[in-house]
Amino acid sequence: MNEKVYKTMSFAGKSSLALGIITLVAGITAGVMMIINGAGLLKRKSEILL
Repeated sequence: MNEKVYKTMSFAGKSSLALGIITLVAGITAGVMMIINGAGLLKRKSEILL
């Protein structure tokens, strides 16, 4: 019984760690993309405004 609980907890821990890393990478990627797009909009601000 203890071995089954240990394996379940181990799997849950590994899954949580993997999901956390994936979420972190996705958040950083989205942030960088937003900064790049914002800089591009600010650079072309004079072209957009009449």
